[in-house]
Amino acid sequence: MEAKDYNRIKVVLVEKKRSNKWLAEQLGRDQSTVSKWCTNSAQPGLEMLFQIAKCLEVEVKDLIRESANDI
Repeated sequence: MEAKDYNRIKVVLVEKKRSNKWLAEQLGRDQSTVSKWCTNSAQPGLEMLFQIAKCLEVEVKDLIRESANDI
């Protein structure tokens, strides 16, 4: 089964010039967890998406692919 890129966390981190490590520290989460989100091998929960958006100063919708056609 091939991985689907459901979130854009890695893209937004690059745009904001931030690292996985920085985000993990901001959220109080393990860096390996954030890395899994960035590679789309795991997905954060809805509440966590809101926290990530707040840290990165973006809208939640900016962290999610707009449609299945983007996948």
